[in-house]
Amino acid sequence: MSSEDREPGPMRFTEGAAVAQNSPMSEEAQKASEKTNLPPHESAAVAAPLIFEQPLNERMRTFLRLDFLYSQALYHNEMQSQWGSRAAMGSLLDILAIAARGDVRADVQKELERHLAQLNVFQSKPGVDSARLRTVMSNLLRLRADLVACGSNYLGGLKDSEFLSAIKHRSAIPGGTCEFDLPDFFFWLNQATDARARSFNEWLATLRPLCDAIAELLWITRQHGKPRQEIARAGVYHITFERDTPIQLVRIALPADSGLYPETSGSHYRCSVRLLAWNGLQTRPVQTTEDVPFTLTCCT
Repeated sequence: MSSEDREPGPMRFTEGAAVAQNSPMSEEAQKASEKTNLPPHESAAVAAPLIFEQPLNERMRTFLRLDFLYSQALYHNEMQSQWGSRAAMGSLLDILAIAARGDVRADVQKELERHLAQLNVFQSKPGVDSARLRTVMSNLLRLRADLVACGSNYLGGLKDSEFLSAIKHRSAIPGGTCEFDLPDFFFWLNQATDARARSFNEWLATLRPLCDAIAELLWITRQHGKPRQEIARAGVYHITFERDTPIQLVRIALPADSGLYPETSGSHYRCSVRLLAWNGLQTRPVQTTEDVPFTLTCCT
């Protein structure tokens, strides 16, 4: 199948005013590039730490999963190949499966309202960057309006699609989406690249108001955390949270060359971290016995 020209420019999660969460370069990479005077991509490869995130409630787990799947769908759809379209379809169906459980849309609306109320308090405080605050609030207001406009039955078209339902049903079987299992799927995959992308973008547009809002909420949640340096004695660290300040997300940053990764478990009130040494794929990881400095961020 001949490849066709891709549309110019990457697709952003948030189509509003450009703020930090829309930048393709992480804050850590930006800081590292400023210090080393290296190009951002080279500096990130050398200096950026690995950041491990642990959600502490079901809502945050759902948001992180949907954001992960949405990013994955966008990435594979931009590959503009049959295999990319197959992978993007898998991500789309996973998003649909999660979004159809419970009322994720209502949870997102509640979080938007909560953050808008919190940000509104800062408008009258001295020392606040009012222009940046207005930009963030404008993004949240627009995302809230988009989410309300899509209606409570926004998933109806995707759920009722016989084409998508057949792929979802056969995907539960290993190798169940072969051409002899789903000849209509095979036919669609062999359509022109722009026609295939147009169909997929129509499906994705149904989910975009939800996923764009989640991407923005996750950025704000991460911004609410204050990084601090801690030490895991003999590879173990215990955290007890204040009951009046519920923590939604814990972020642990370790140097990329440390050879360690965290195993984290916890709830709203406490959290335990064990640092395990990576010993390759054939050897079971073991907890390090050394005192390990790391960066901890607790996000509300």
